[in-house]
Amino acid sequence: MNFIFVSPNFPVRYFKWVEALKDHGVNVLGIGDSPYYDVHPRLKNALTEYYFVADLGNYSEMLKACQYYQGKYGKIGFIESDNEWWLSQDAKLREALDVKSGFFPKDMAKIKAKSAMKECFREGGAKTMRYMLVDGPKDLEKALDFVEKVGYPIFVKPNVGVGASGSFALRDEDSLRHFLSKSLSETYIVEEYIEGIIVSFDGICDSHSDVVFCTSDHFTTAVAKVVNDDLDYYYYNNPFALPFHDIDGEAFEKTGRAVVKAFGIRQRFFHIEFFVLTEDKPGFAKKGEFVALECNMRPAGGYTPDLIDYANSVSCYEIYADVVCYDENRQNMNKEKFYAFASARKDKCEYAHTESEILAKYHDSMCMYGRYPIHMALAMGDTYYYAKFKKYEDGLAFDAFVRGKAK
Repeated sequence: MNFIFVSPNFPVRYFKWVEALKDHGVNVLGIGDSPYYDVHPRLKNALTEYYFVADLGNYSEMLKACQYYQGKYGKIGFIESDNEWWLSQDAKLREALDVKSGFFPKDMAKIKAKSAMKECFREGGAKTMRYMLVDGPKDLEKALDFVEKVGYPIFVKPNVGVGASGSFALRDEDSLRHFLSKSLSETYIVEEYIEGIIVSFDGICDSHSDVVFCTSDHFTTAVAKVVNDDLDYYYYNNPFALPFHDIDGEAFEKTGRAVVKAFGIRQRFFHIEFFVLTEDKPGFAKKGEFVALECNMRPAGGYTPDLIDYANSVSCYEIYADVVCYDENRQNMNKEKFYAFASARKDKCEYAHTESEILAKYHDSMCMYGRYPIHMALAMGDTYYYAKFKKYEDGLAFDAFVRGKAK
């Protein structure tokens, strides 16, 4: 099988997806915007060939690269980037080369537009926040009517966007009027504001949209708040085999599987985010209920796939390769499960404990640690520490030790 992997060099640890595919006998053909000399050695070793393009957003150059590979190696089975920036272009390339797997341009609305996602969420039985779309001053009166129903604050973000960029709360009429005082650069979605934490339904599904592996990441601080307020934070992975401490895990898994079906996700990794309310929202939902936020057709960001592996004692990279090659999960899923915690520190903060003290105290629990790349630091932190525990409370104690501030 020939698999074109777009942007295999970013994020840097994506070489693990390529290695797993190669181990399964897949012919992995890379297209990236890093010069070959700058490609990670493990990625070089796993790829059959690498094609450099100066701009991954240049469709004609990307099509030329894909056609080159098809002419040299034969029919292409998959074209994937696992990167949100290139999902639409991936779809166009599949259509151009008659690649049967994955999404196509006609599918992009429900994948990229947050407003269109809501219909799929509702079809899967998930509750969604009330919303409206705005483009500028002409929508002010409509927005004021919306606020009459849901109250302040409200949350605004690009209707088609990546990550937390451009996301913020409007807390009063003055801020709303200022926001809509001129035409916006793109359409924004305005949603009612709820107090909560983000809990994700992560996993891999087969060609029938049946989930073959799933787990859950719990983000106690929203990434938008981390970015806007420049905070350090932690998150953790909670396998469904272990007790949940903030949500009904059984109901959450059932809804997550139904949502995957509703979106028609096939043979790919998904990262679906929900809000879990930390206080009642009158007229909408109660504390502890989960509400759909957005669906991402890619692995969770940063090094989260590794955190998932530590928690579940599996390789999600290998599971993905199983699905690509055999349309099923052939890994042993009966190994011991853990709560895997990822705690991050910011260089600007002074902490009570040194790295040496952290490594000495948690030597037996530590999975990996190091520095996030500069391009990830704003959202993820500067230094990370990943550790796994049999008890949830031990994970909380670990985070308190790592992020405890000096007095």
